Amino acid sequence: MARYTGPVCRLCRTEQKKLMLKGDRCKSDKCPLNKKRAAPGKDPKSRSGKRSEYGIQLREKQKLKRMYGMLEKQFRLFFDRASRMPGVTGDNLIRLLESRLDNVAFRMHFASSRSQARQIVSHGHVMVNGKVINIPSYMIKPGDVVEVKEASKKCVTILEALKEVSKSGVYPWISLDIDAQKGTFVSYPERADVTDLADIKEQLVVELYSK
Repeated sequence: MARYTGPVCRLCRTEQKKLMLKGDRCKSDKCPLNKKRAAPGKDPKSRSGKRSEYGIQLREKQKLKRMYGMLEKQFRLFFDRASRMPGVTGDNLIRLLESRLDNVAFRMHFASSRSQARQIVSHGHVMVNGKVINIPSYMIKPGDVVEVKEASKKCVTILEALKEVSKSGVYPWISLDIDAQKGTFVSYPERADVTDLADIKEQLVVELYSK
């Protein structure tokens, strides 16, 4: 199972945007962007000039891909699938990304970050419709019930992550029972409802891959 294993804070510094790859740490003073750390590499100021159209599109694609913890080949497969679906390709892409099991577990606050959600899914802590699924990229459909399996309901990591519900609430396309550690994927999200991606311009990703 391919995944990025390097320093994730470096990715945020590259994009000069909080990609929320480390959960609570990203919200703390320990975040490198709060310390105004420059982009990685030698003499980053020399690369801070005006970007080309391709450069802007590439950076937008890299941000979206990294936020969901995906490598290029898998991300491209998701785009190809979105482009074959009826409707707006960019909106379809977001819906598909939001339907991944690791992302749904993250949205249900079973984990504080997508990488942590990927881990708890891989370790077999999560069930879909009563069956343990350990594939992070498993696609969830409307009506599917996602829950923490009984033997894992006292897991400290999951219990700590669930405390975030009182602060940030639950997204409108998800129904969550905190006490039962169970949620339902009610529907595919509308693009406007995915508020933490408000500054992502997925149309630029579509333009990049359509060349």
